[in-house]
Amino acid sequence: MSEPTLKSLEHKLDALLDQFQRLEQENQLLKAERSAWQAERAKLIKQNELARDRVEAMIVRLRAMEQSE
Repeated sequence: MSEPTLKSLEHKLDALLDQFQRLEQENQLLKAERSAWQAERAKLIKQNELARDRVEAMIVRLRAMEQSE
């Protein structure tokens, strides 16, 4: 192979390696963000369930108060 062809291939390989490293970093960032969103979602689901339980308990108490009157 000629020297210009080897240099061209070397530059292309360097560019591919740089792109690969950028994509690896982006992938790690996206995985971390996904994990954070999943944790937040789980927290919100739990809070929603607690709120639902409290509202249901209030309804039961109100109905009991209505029946005792």
